[in-house]
Amino acid sequence: MFLEFGLLQWTGLGLLGLLAGTMSGLLGIGGAVVIIPALVFVFGFSQKMAQGTTLLLMIPPIGLLAAISYYKAGDVNIQAGIVIAAFFFLGGFLGGKLGISMDEVLLRRIFSVFLVAVAVKLFFK
Repeated sequence: MFLEFGLLQWTGLGLLGLLAGTMSGLLGIGGAVVIIPALVFVFGFSQKMAQGTTLLLMIPPIGLLAAISYYKAGDVNIQAGIVIAAFFFLGGFLGGKLGISMDEVLLRRIFSVFLVAVAVKLFFK
């Protein structure tokens, strides 16, 4: 689905991508923590549209340049990454099927609870 955006919105989306990419390289976060909330609250996407768009954008560039930097520094476990990626692929398919079949409000609430739980855990660790 294509949405009509003006120059301001395209610029905003570009800046969002830059911010999320920077956060991904710096902290290992980006899609769920930065992009999805911004698409919902700033750009007016539905929860499902934000999640689907975020999944699409992660296909080619997901951390490639950041991963190369970490690899060169010796901070990448290739075997673990391959195993996780294979099951992430399967989980993405299953989660996508489940997500599109769920009620929008329930999906947003589950997403919100997850983010709060992660934030609380990180804060008190």
